Amino acid sequence: MNPNQPITATAAVLEQVVRQEWGRLVASLIKTLRDFQLAEDSLQDAVESAFEHWGRNGPPRVPAAWLLQTARRKAIDRLRRDANFRRKDPEIASLLALDKETALEPEDMPIPDERLRLIFTCCHPALDEKSRVALTLRTVGGLTTGEIAHAFLDSETTMAQRLVRAKQKIKLAGIPYQVPAIADLPQRTHAVLNVIYLVFNEGYAASSGDDLIRLSLCDEAIRLARTMIQLSPDLDEAKGLLALMLLSAARMPARSDEQGHLVPLDEQNRSLWNAAKITEGTAIVSGTLTPQSLGPFLIQAAISALHCEALNYEQTDWSQIVLLYDELLRLTPNPVIRLNRAIALSFAGSPSDALDEMARLEPDLTNYQPYHAGLADVLRRSGQVAAAITAYKKAIASSSNSGERAFLEKRLTELE
Repeated sequence: MNPNQPITATAAVLEQVVRQEWGRLVASLIKTLRDFQLAEDSLQDAVESAFEHWGRNGPPRVPAAWLLQTARRKAIDRLRRDANFRRKDPEIASLLALDKETALEPEDMPIPDERLRLIFTCCHPALDEKSRVALTLRTVGGLTTGEIAHAFLDSETTMAQRLVRAKQKIKLAGIPYQVPAIADLPQRTHAVLNVIYLVFNEGYAASSGDDLIRLSLCDEAIRLARTMIQLSPDLDEAKGLLALMLLSAARMPARSDEQGHLVPLDEQNRSLWNAAKITEGTAIVSGTLTPQSLGPFLIQAAISALHCEALNYEQTDWSQIVLLYDELLRLTPNPVIRLNRAIALSFAGSPSDALDEMARLEPDLTNYQPYHAGLADVLRRSGQVAAAITAYKKAIASSSNSGERAFLEKRLTELE
């Protein structure tokens, strides 16, 4: 028997639990500890202990509950080692009482709506918007610093520094762990919706790892959007976000093949799409989208609805999609939206115009992997084989997701 086999199996189980439960566990710890850094450090200590203990004895019956209880004990140890430990006595006593009282059975998980409270804490107006979103993706979504940096087109070092500053500011400002009053919601709503969408995006198209899709992140983002609508029933953009995520999630069963490799939209088996999600998503768009309610998420949901309503790829209304992207650019001009519009334009019958626009975007998106993948596809469909090969190689070199990389390598092989 390979002596490394138990450790390898333990590492696989532990990695899955951490990916799925990190946000829930951090939210619970922050609620108790009122300290972002202590919560994360204690949970990381618990993960290291799990690797050792589970490797010897196998994973416990409820792995997430084991991590939560161990993290609380690690927090107690850290507080006792603190130079000002006497001042920490009430916190230690509270943790000890919680540790004794909590049975940590499966019904204690998931922790209801604590993540939404944590999102609102992270999205406090005292923080700049980029820091709000980044901190929430780290603590609630469980994304790594590298994954967050990828979402913002930043370096990992720069993002790490931003996260440290945001945690320190929350601690020094005494920002409360609570959902704000109704009157204070508008100040934070935009950032909260952006966070939920970015959590969904990381699940829908994982920026790293072997899994093309991280379903747990998608499901959690959809759940949070529904909770936001319950909190603010008249918030059209929350409805638009929910519709966008439902319509995107509806296509997930057809996005990868049996090997986990990406299947592009034009090759997907539409009979695998989730009809119930499409029905709910398109109904939200139809009932919400008006000239007065136009917002970025609703417009993107309308674009996704056009994809879902087309009987086949050839019948997609690309001209209408380009018009919707024009409106989206008016509201939120940024290079990624311009890239998506250019790709839509190439399908609407103007590949040369699309390539001209993509050439203008290159300085802004040179480090953005989807730019090179999109450019390669437009060049391939335009018959510019040599240029397409170069673009595919750049896309492959900058891709850290194995399923996506396998698809790009297949396209490159076909061209070569």
